[in-house]
Amino acid sequence: MTERDEQTPLRNHEFISEPHEYNPRRLFSKSGTDYWGQVNYDRLRGDRLAKARKHMEEAGLGSMLLFAGENIRYVTGAYQGNWKYNIFIRYAVLPKGGDPVLFETVGSDLIRSEMDLPWIDDVRPAMTWRWAEGAEGMMAEKMAKSVKEVLDENGVADEPVGVDAYDQTAFDALSAAGLTLENAWPAMSSARVRKTPDELELLKMSAAYGDGAMWRAMNEWTKPGIPEKEITAKVNEYLYRNGFDSVYDIIVASGGRTNPYGRWATDKILRQGDLVICDINAVGPGGYFIDYVRTWKVDADPTEKEIELYEQCYDQLYRAIDKLRPGNTTKDVAEEFREYDDDEYGSVSIQQAAHSIGISLYEGMWMSRAYSLDYPAEIEEGMYFAIETFAGHEGLDQTVRLEENVMVTDEGPVITTLCEHPDYFTDHFDHRDYPFLEDAPGHGPA
Repeated sequence: MTERDEQTPLRNHEFISEPHEYNPRRLFSKSGTDYWGQVNYDRLRGDRLAKARKHMEEAGLGSMLLFAGENIRYVTGAYQGNWKYNIFIRYAVLPKGGDPVLFETVGSDLIRSEMDLPWIDDVRPAMTWRWAEGAEGMMAEKMAKSVKEVLDENGVADEPVGVDAYDQTAFDALSAAGLTLENAWPAMSSARVRKTPDELELLKMSAAYGDGAMWRAMNEWTKPGIPEKEITAKVNEYLYRNGFDSVYDIIVASGGRTNPYGRWATDKILRQGDLVICDINAVGPGGYFIDYVRTWKVDADPTEKEIELYEQCYDQLYRAIDKLRPGNTTKDVAEEFREYDDDEYGSVSIQQAAHSIGISLYEGMWMSRAYSLDYPAEIEEGMYFAIETFAGHEGLDQTVRLEENVMVTDEGPVITTLCEHPDYFTDHFDHRDYPFLEDAPGHGPA
């Protein structure tokens, strides 16, 4: 089962046949009430911190120094907008046996953290060295000193310090302070790749809003003569109006921009008969990502070739999803992807791939024919993936791309992105009998 607080069980009952978090139809609202036990944010923060601490200690680290915004949020619950996620102006220290210390940017940011985070007892001023023209070395020394003070206070200054990201200036300053530096990412990735029940509830919520935006983009907002960016704008508006933390990117490509695939939106107008690929990447109301894709046709019937391309994407997508089961490996999944540039170049295209998502768009585990066939990693219950396929070929005017979000349960894969596939594609090809598609409209035979 997923990692569950035994003293505070989630909302499971003999009336339902699986854990609540495993059913995408059992969805909570984003607003809390006094009458409906929903996402428990205290438990969420506590479970995440416990997992980070556990994997830190298993990795032989005495502490972790975290600069990446998603890791800071995972360990402390601190969030002050996406803009400061990865610019090295704040950091957090998690010492073995001690509580996390948040170093926040001074001024109103520091005051807000002191006010907004009652579960963090120790908020200190961050020493920001980046872009300190002529003073980077001096400021980095101050940063390193502030970190070492926490380690000294907790008696772990002589033990390895896991760091998730830094530049050469920070490395030099931390090394000069006498710290033994190691990589924190293996520990943080191991902690984050298996989701807690509350994390799964938030991922389901993000998927539901993503479905709402995708359905509207497909059925209401797409018209001949509008630019790709108008769809991007409307999806942004819908998601922000529904409480999303941030919109990472809304990719819209149409017509000839689908092959080769342009992974950004432009002011190119949609023409009748265009294929449209829409890829929604955004951070939902509780801080967790949605990332998935649909392809549809602009006000025209698809050609036989386009139906064939859709079937090619569709079939390999669901064959790969069927392998997302505990005990299987990333090799089992990658074998279901057709050969692509991943094979030719030995590198990841992120077009025939799967990647775990959660508090960031990419975390924990990627799957690609570039390496997963020879370096398999085990798939475990509680993991959550975006899995994507592409039918790009030379000589095509336009083509198809698809992506789903999937949680791995004890019984196998559960798809959380439930927006339909257009029946003008799916009615024209045979469907394999996948049990995990039974409750997903437009994902199987009519």
